[in-house]
Amino acid sequence: MLTHAQVWLAIDRLAARAGLSASGLARRAGLDPTTFNKSKRVTPEGRTRWPSTESIAKALAATATPVEIFVELIKSGDGPLTRAVPLLGFAEAGAGGYFDDGGFPVGEGWDEIAFPAVSDEHAYALEVSGQSMEPAYRDGDVIVVSPAAPIRRGDRVVVRTRSGEVMVKELKRRTAKSIELRSLNAEHADRTLAAADVLWIARILWASQ
Repeated sequence: MLTHAQVWLAIDRLAARAGLSASGLARRAGLDPTTFNKSKRVTPEGRTRWPSTESIAKALAATATPVEIFVELIKSGDGPLTRAVPLLGFAEAGAGGYFDDGGFPVGEGWDEIAFPAVSDEHAYALEVSGQSMEPAYRDGDVIVVSPAAPIRRGDRVVVRTRSGEVMVKELKRRTAKSIELRSLNAEHADRTLAAADVLWIARILWASQ
């Protein structure tokens, strides 16, 4: 039997998978920011309030989540829905042997980290080192990256150039000829790269902050 608690927990997990709060998920879905707030789950009279199918559909579309994944989030009940994803130090990401030309993890030398299940079976984690990505990401933070997730303007991404440079930026604009990137640290300049110079680009789904 489907319960009120299961559905709302699945929405919380959906938000977490996308690196968002419940209100952040609602905003991304084009809904009122309070749509998924805990205060909206029970009426002032104490009656349970269920999310609408329309709001769930918009949240799934906004996070590019198939409905079957949402069903799995419901079915998992109160238990954690996690799996191990490969983990690599950020400083190593520019070295050869860890990724194929599409940005998918390959080879040996990866550690592992438990993470709420993501639909991309090729998702992996990078541990941030240094201060070049502050204040968005700090030394020791872990970011989970999906090479198969769709990328839109404004998304935070990991980019690897054909020369082996790896960077975390925000996607400003992408055309057939160039990729424009906004720096997350005001002390570092924005970048515009020729599309031919970019080996791969992958979207950041979540950060450990």
